[in-house]
Amino acid sequence: MGIAANISAIKEELKNSSVRLIAVSKTKPVESITDAYNAGQRIFGENTVQELVEKYESLPKDIEWHLIGHLQTNKVKYIAPFIKMIHSVDSLKLIQEINKQAIKHGRVIDCLLQIYIADEDTKYGMDFAEAIELLRSNEFKELKNVKIRGVMGIATLTDNPRMIRDEFYELNTFFTGLKETFFQNETDFSEISMGMSGDYKIAVEQGSTMIRLGSTLFGNRARKSETN
Repeated sequence: MGIAANISAIKEELKNSSVRLIAVSKTKPVESITDAYNAGQRIFGENTVQELVEKYESLPKDIEWHLIGHLQTNKVKYIAPFIKMIHSVDSLKLIQEINKQAIKHGRVIDCLLQIYIADEDTKYGMDFAEAIELLRSNEFKELKNVKIRGVMGIATLTDNPRMIRDEFYELNTFFTGLKETFFQNETDFSEISMGMSGDYKIAVEQGSTMIRLGSTLFGNRARKSETN
């Protein structure tokens, strides 16, 4: 199937849920993203700042761009004018820089706390204790130009569905705890970004509100992703 048909099939699969589809367009050419756009897709996720900025400049401005890859503090300034959501907040230092750059552009930037849930050393993210420490800190409470909308996690790359299910269950449980403790009166704290092409069905089952699909929509990667 082509890109449009793939998007249609996933949206049909999600039609009775509130789960949103993020089309992961990293390494994909503008032509492929345009095909997805013409099929009605408006939310796209990129891993690297350089590629994200280039695509933002080339594509329609009603696209909602999400940064889903690891973000270095010195790169925040390049995406602050337009980014819709940053999924990969993994430190107080990073969110302070996002706030600083958001102030410069008169914006409030939506963010997700990236939580480390995988049994792998290569994944980024905070553990549960680090995330709680960040939210309790006076430094965080001073930030007015960022809004924490929820959490993001990446499961272990494994063929064991039980392990994946347990990791997603833990993230959902942690989200609920954060909601009750820190965001009880904030309806905007509502997002759990989990699930990729290999495990999105389990993620939806475990309460995901955003799935991040690349190869399922676009086919296999054309080239290796750069580091950002």
